[in-house]
Amino acid sequence: MDKAQNNGTNNNGRRAFLKGTVPVMATAIIPGIASASNADKGSEPSFPGLIIREKEPVNFEFPFPMLSEAITPNNQFFIRTHFPIPKLQAKEWKMTIGGHVNKEITLTYDELRALPAKKVMATLECAGNGRANLAPKVKGLLWEQGAVGNAEWTGVPLAVLLEKAGIKEGAVEIILEGADKGEVSEEPKSPGAIHFARSLPLTKAMQAEVILAYQMNGKDLSPEHGYPVRAIIPGWYGMASVKWLTKILAVNKPFEGYWQTLEYAYWKRTDEQPTLTAVTEVQVKAEIARPALSEVIPAGKIYRVHGAAWCGESEIVKVELSFDEGKTWQPAKLLGKSVRFAWRLWEYNWEVPLGQQRHKLMSRATDSNGITQPMQHDKDRRTYMVNKIVTVEVEAQ
Repeated sequence: MDKAQNNGTNNNGRRAFLKGTVPVMATAIIPGIASASNADKGSEPSFPGLIIREKEPVNFEFPFPMLSEAITPNNQFFIRTHFPIPKLQAKEWKMTIGGHVNKEITLTYDELRALPAKKVMATLECAGNGRANLAPKVKGLLWEQGAVGNAEWTGVPLAVLLEKAGIKEGAVEIILEGADKGEVSEEPKSPGAIHFARSLPLTKAMQAEVILAYQMNGKDLSPEHGYPVRAIIPGWYGMASVKWLTKILAVNKPFEGYWQTLEYAYWKRTDEQPTLTAVTEVQVKAEIARPALSEVIPAGKIYRVHGAAWCGESEIVKVELSFDEGKTWQPAKLLGKSVRFAWRLWEYNWEVPLGQQRHKLMSRATDSNGITQPMQHDKDRRTYMVNKIVTVEVEAQ
């Protein structure tokens, strides 16, 4: 069985873990989240726990070496919050849709769930996923591989509600605002307490796959994942899928809020003039789940290298592996059917050379637009959209 490792595990502990024993790890224990501590005594836990990146506010990472299925179980899905999780009750929850509309409307939870539902498979990735691979060390949560997950979401298309309200001519963006609120004390500081809010172009908001979700993998959302209602914006980084949604505003000019311009923004160059631009579409990426970093594998045998690949509005068409630091690349096998906005699992049966030695593995993905993962991180992206190729070093013996 695959087992997870914590970011702070030393090499000896890591090797013992990867040989089949579990070292001490930081296990996330919160309501609704499974962990080793609540497993039946005497039995091996099916899931040791999420990796703690920050306890308050809650930020937990999925141990990516545990990847085994296309759907990420709810209790293994990464958790990203900026402020304390708001305490909301479905019977009291209301959401308003207003701004540049013909008629402001307010919906209760029961009214939303009474509308025709739509299921959408979508991979969500934190815009800072992979930040730990940047050098020198950067500010922000040092996510490694696991601030990403794939789930089936159930909800109501945002377009249905916008049509009910009637978007006025001239509207260009839709602002999504969550109930979570707080003050950012680190630079760049916020102007007092602010809600988490992001916008998306009206054209994106009207796409059929953009939904207001109330279920995740067939179960009602947990508080950590946005209960009672959150947005799901397939193809965009996770910050766009606003949780604890309570307000939707149509506006007739671009939104320039804190989370749109100071954070979750990167430098975009037009005529060589850099301008801060909101992070939006997910960049093409493939990650190796196993072997994990410093894993000890048997020499002279076949080892199944496997992982996942994903992108934004396009589709994954190719995943390749290199065992010689990028000099040559071998095609991996894509598994299952391609589902737009969902990651694609892949595998490669590697004939591990004989002899005790270290090997460096790399993976890269290419999407249907012909875009392939880069070897280096673009500094104009600041600490976001990290999709550079990462080396996984293992030992064969």
